[in-house]
Amino acid sequence: MGILDRVLKTGEGKRLRALQGLVPEINALEPTYQAMSDDELKHQTVLFRERLEAGEDLDDIMLDAFAVCREAATRVLGQRHFDVQLMGGAALHFGWVAEMKTGEGKTLTSTLPLYLNGLSGKGTHIITVNEYLATFQSEWMGRLFTWLGLSVGLIVPGNRDADHKREQYAADITYGINNEFGFDYLRDNMAMSRERQVQRGFNYAIVDEVDSILIDEARTPLIISGRLEDAAKLYTQFAAVVRALRRDEHYEVDEEKRLVVPTEEGIEKVEQALGVENLYDGVAQNLVHQFQVALRAKELFHRDKDYIVVDGEVKIVDEFTGRVLDGRRWSEGLHQAVEAKEGVPIKEENQTLATITLQNYFRMYDKLAGMTGTAVTEAAELAGTYGLQVVPIPTNKPLIRADEGDLIYKTLDGKLQAVADDVEARYKSGQPVLVGTASVATSELVSRTLDKRGVKHQVLNAKPERQFREADIVAQAGRLNTVTVATNMAGRGVDILLGGNPELLAKQELHNDGLDAEDPEHAELLAKTIAKYEPQCQAEGAKVLELGGLYVLGTERHDSRRIDDQLRGRAGRQGDPGESRFYLSLEDDLMRLFATGAVNWVMGKALPDDVPLEAKMVTKAIERAQQTVEQRNAEIRKNVLKYDEVLNNQRKVIYELRDQILDKTDLRTKIHEKYLPEAVESLVATYCVADFSEEWDLEGLVAAVGEYWPSEVTVDQLAALSTSDDVYEVLVDEAISRYEAREAELGDDTMRQVERQVMLRIIDTAWREHLREMDYLQEGINLRAMGQRDPLTEWQREGFEMFEAMIARIERDLVRYVMHVQVKAPGESDQPQQPAAPAVGMRFQTSDQKAPAAPLPDDEPAVSNMQTSGPADPSSQAGGLSTLARTRAQVEGAPEQVDEAAAASHTPVVKSDWDKTPRNAPCPCGSGKKFKLCHGQA
Repeated sequence: MGILDRVLKTGEGKRLRALQGLVPEINALEPTYQAMSDDELKHQTVLFRERLEAGEDLDDIMLDAFAVCREAATRVLGQRHFDVQLMGGAALHFGWVAEMKTGEGKTLTSTLPLYLNGLSGKGTHIITVNEYLATFQSEWMGRLFTWLGLSVGLIVPGNRDADHKREQYAADITYGINNEFGFDYLRDNMAMSRERQVQRGFNYAIVDEVDSILIDEARTPLIISGRLEDAAKLYTQFAAVVRALRRDEHYEVDEEKRLVVPTEEGIEKVEQALGVENLYDGVAQNLVHQFQVALRAKELFHRDKDYIVVDGEVKIVDEFTGRVLDGRRWSEGLHQAVEAKEGVPIKEENQTLATITLQNYFRMYDKLAGMTGTAVTEAAELAGTYGLQVVPIPTNKPLIRADEGDLIYKTLDGKLQAVADDVEARYKSGQPVLVGTASVATSELVSRTLDKRGVKHQVLNAKPERQFREADIVAQAGRLNTVTVATNMAGRGVDILLGGNPELLAKQELHNDGLDAEDPEHAELLAKTIAKYEPQCQAEGAKVLELGGLYVLGTERHDSRRIDDQLRGRAGRQGDPGESRFYLSLEDDLMRLFATGAVNWVMGKALPDDVPLEAKMVTKAIERAQQTVEQRNAEIRKNVLKYDEVLNNQRKVIYELRDQILDKTDLRTKIHEKYLPEAVESLVATYCVADFSEEWDLEGLVAAVGEYWPSEVTVDQLAALSTSDDVYEVLVDEAISRYEAREAELGDDTMRQVERQVMLRIIDTAWREHLREMDYLQEGINLRAMGQRDPLTEWQREGFEMFEAMIARIERDLVRYVMHVQVKAPGESDQPQQPAAPAVGMRFQTSDQKAPAAPLPDDEPAVSNMQTSGPADPSSQAGGLSTLARTRAQVEGAPEQVDEAAAASHTPVVKSDWDKTPRNAPCPCGSGKKFKLCHGQA
């Protein structure tokens, strides 16, 4: 019986006990591996891989691999895994969520399953919440994996080189941030060749801070977008208009539901300001949208809380981690409205090119695991959405932190003064203090208050000047007389050691001396410097212990209980003493919006501003308010997932179709047996509807057929037929004949290349248009509820119908373009040829010569979760391939390889000999017809 079977056999409620049962078996192997030399220990990696190749699975070698990894970590990192970390590692290997308290060493714990699963060679991903953490952990833990003979990769924003990224994904263990993994997946499914794809599958992933990534961030989908249009003037105009409007007179605000609704007086005032008679006329629909986002930007999005302004740019602040979300933008014009409100340059709106939710991305992994300090409160959602079971791992040492009751003040100013009094008293005693805030604005306010008291402190928040020393600030927050003011503490990745962190102090000293602490040449100097600081930190740590350990002070409750628990968890690590307390006021957002009953009760008390109230009733009311917010957010995530399920199924079909084409699937059979007959059937069904041939629209049919291929069938020929089936047979025969003639003219290899490249372009353009249409559909789908119809059911039904129509359109467009392709030898081109490999040019041409050219984008589009600006997508303005008059692709070198840059060139096409042919001259194809009646039909 395998190890996993033994664990699961004990029953779901006994998983923890089963994990504990594995620890003695791993410990029993420790003396064997301790006795090995470094080379012998490293060689175990080779032996493990040989066992896997011989037919054993990962469970068979788990105990030995864990024991080897533990011994290697002791030698390389100077850290030996605790027994509870072995339990956590086993939970991660089995595909569960290991809930481990802050300070219990989740980063070191993850090395065990990463090493074990990395042996498979299929790729193992460790996904973190931010770039700093991914980089830091890949360098720190990467030393261990490299020593053991495994390769380590890193996926962070900034480097788009396909070869580099492919190399990182090809590593045995790859660190990275969640959004970049998702965006790479979307980019891979926009690539025009396999060579430009970077990912290699979804084998196994460990998600660090799993509740933050899979729960908090799952409300917002990942979106790759392209620039759509310039609406900067409108945003600026509406920002000025709504600035003059008054709350409760011209519009009403519901902060709890995040709604702003204009009144009749407000609408009339806006119409007067804009000089329009009716804002809701059909031609003014865009004005209604502009008005709504301008109001939302004014009332619901606040500077230094929801966003900050840096160097003339509005940057979103993550409400859960307090960090700037670089590169991300709110969608639907909201970001532009905020930019107009702040008077900074406005970036252009975008069109969705590709999108996926985090839920659906992570559900693609064969095995998924996670670790965090706070997951039990979200256990039901993790199990329901991802199939992840949460296992609470006990602490290595008993937790003795004292969590004091909340203190509630009537006013914000009263609370701030009480916070300053508390911090000042502890600062003077020498006890280290960590002050946690929920926003940038609050952290700056607390900082100014402490400055007035003469309390020296460090500030860590989303502002760039605060972030670059993040590791140093957090790691040294446990030293004597240290006060640290920080926004939310989730995912900081560094433990607060009482007395200070000797390793980081040593690295800082080397940095000050102009030396690179990571350079192997300085390893000996670094070790000596660390040894110098260790006694100092130990002595200082002992004094901090006497003072009661780290004191954590929260300036307000967060919407989520988990965020509060993460802050509290910074104190009392590894059995250290510690204390925590939250200071609240009735003016806090959570109290004001949700704990209204408690607020009214407190207001009835005749309390001065500086006298706190400590009551269980209020504390329970706050917990209920937090649960209300958590339930609301859970519903939002559930709703996002429900709606994305429709798109996800469609996405799978489209991406599978693209993959088949990239794998050089032969489209000939489908064109011959399906696409051509169905196109003809559609035409016949449209123009030969009546039972009697006299009522058929044969002229319309012949004209329509001419758009698909250069047809020689005449109206008189069709009029001689008696049934629509006969018409179908005649047209199908001609279509197949024309197709085979094209194939003979181009040659099999070139024809296959043309079909694949044309199909990829058509699919991508049609998918972009479909996503835009689905966006429009979703915007108004909730109004269906007013007609007693379920919006979700309507979304599913109409989404399916739109998708079917898109697939049919793709197939018809493929027939149209393939049948009109023209081949030219390199010498016939008017464009200068590069003195390289021989080339064959190909031109896609329809009978609609009056349609504007629609070049396709040749740049990487921008990425965001929400929406970001990106390069232009001219195909969206010119109708894409469905109205394409001329575009050009270049086939260079080997017949199978198509140069994408030439195919997607934005430069105007130089007219070829075909374009120069007079309309009444003989057609160059040799048909004997005039050009205007053959390939020059207008």
